[in-house]
Amino acid sequence: MMKMVWLSALVKAEDVVKKLILQLKPYGLGANGHFWEDDLDKMAWIGPRKELLDGDTSLWGILGSADNFQEPTVRYGLSLLATTLQAQKGHEFPILILLTEGSLEPETLPTPLRNSTVIALTDPGLGAKLVALVHRPPAENRPEYRLDVYGNAQIGQWFEVGPVEGTWSGAMFGVSDGDITFQAVGPKGSLPSQSTLNYPMQGLKMNLGDREFTAWAVKNQIEPAASYFVKVEGQPERILFGPFSDEDQTDVFVVDLK
Repeated sequence: MMKMVWLSALVKAEDVVKKLILQLKPYGLGANGHFWEDDLDKMAWIGPRKELLDGDTSLWGILGSADNFQEPTVRYGLSLLATTLQAQKGHEFPILILLTEGSLEPETLPTPLRNSTVIALTDPGLGAKLVALVHRPPAENRPEYRLDVYGNAQIGQWFEVGPVEGTWSGAMFGVSDGDITFQAVGPKGSLPSQSTLNYPMQGLKMNLGDREFTAWAVKNQIEPAASYFVKVEGQPERILFGPFSDEDQTDVFVVDLK
């Protein structure tokens, strides 16, 4: 069966996209895609989620200039889509950034995109490199946490976190910029219809370096089959989360989204 590539084009250039799709065919790679809609209010980033999660999709290609990847709203939307993709298909799922112009270092990107491969669209070995990425054996790159995100205009924007192994003695989630407006605990994988919270807390202030976070927390035990959910308004530049602790210092996970 032909391996499929899903393309998200940040540039409105149909001729470039069509040429790329034709370029992949001799290598046994099929391609479909869309033009990226930079509209966070409509949560347009979630539009291609179904296609990316399809079992035949073996690589996500993002086509754009280096300047496109500097736009905060674009970075945020791509981060959320990459987060839910990695939650479902694993952090080793290949993401390829195809640059139409300029240069870009992966380590300058938001956390969910930092393992991306960056290749110039004009690279003469582009086809062979895509084949290598699609067939690359999975690397052991699983973090200690689970992180997923849900969103549409009706339910708003929700983050889901929890442990991969072991049990969290409570859970917390903080944002720099943005506001948390609701929290819940329930089985992992979908927003709970009802929830019982143990010692819910709101408006906790935390400092990490020169950045202040506002966090909510609960003392529910969070096992690998359960998750902590928070509804967030706005577009936080950075999030932190992990087990809740009454101590002044605690270990947390930090993810940059812009």
